[in-house]
Amino acid sequence: MPILFSDSELERLLDDDVPFGDLTTDQLGLASASGRMDFSARSPMVVALAEAAARLLELAGARVTLAAHSGDRLAAGAPILSASGPAPALLRGWKVAQTLIEIWSGVASATRDILDEARAAAPDICVACTRKNTPGTKKFAAAAVEAGGAVMHRLGLSETVLVFPEHLRFLPGVTLDEVATKLRKKLPEKKLAIEVKDHDQALAAARARFHLIQAEKFSPEEIARLSKSLSGLHGRPLLAAAGGVKRDNARAYALGGADILVTSSPYYAPPKDVAVTIVADC
Repeated sequence: MPILFSDSELERLLDDDVPFGDLTTDQLGLASASGRMDFSARSPMVVALAEAAARLLELAGARVTLAAHSGDRLAAGAPILSASGPAPALLRGWKVAQTLIEIWSGVASATRDILDEARAAAPDICVACTRKNTPGTKKFAAAAVEAGGAVMHRLGLSETVLVFPEHLRFLPGVTLDEVATKLRKKLPEKKLAIEVKDHDQALAAARARFHLIQAEKFSPEEIARLSKSLSGLHGRPLLAAAGGVKRDNARAYALGGADILVTSSPYYAPPKDVAVTIVADC
């Protein structure tokens, strides 16, 4: 089931675009007109936010039938949704709903591309998208990532433990063993993750019994070397490749032995084009 959006969240999007009424539609006297509006994929895509767009159009005053759901892989020309009702309702919701699907289907499609490449080499690998989405759009980003078949790496700083080198700069002289011991004592129910910059630090973190080693900007070859070194350890930690992971190298990282690919690249994908046709009732 896709991530759900409340009516108030969607109404805020409408209010942002139409804060004081639709001046053009009002002055053209279209209040009594009605029609139909159809959305379709102009090119192949993994669709995202279709349900949210449909509900947004309903809140604008239209009746909507969904032809596709978030996560569906669509061919060019495939229908997404149809809306009917008063012309002011259709015109009010048109661009907001269209843009919502276009932007986040771009993210979902790019996510699925990375996942497909990685799983061609390692069928059980996990792709996780970072929290480096545009501030204020986290819920939309998470819905798009989910539609693409991946998971969120971290939804925020409050839910997971990830020790960065930047944290350690404030702890001079403290060993990774001491850091891990302190965190296990204070947060016994949490998994402990750490970002490392080189092979030796990764091994030290593994010996300190961190649950996950996040290898930042390692090449696929460096990931393969680290994976081999970790394989001989008792209680091997999970290995995440992070920093620069994208479609064209996802397979190499998977072949190198990464358990998780951590990426921000889908957030920079171009939107997918959604064709919209509006026909007036006779």
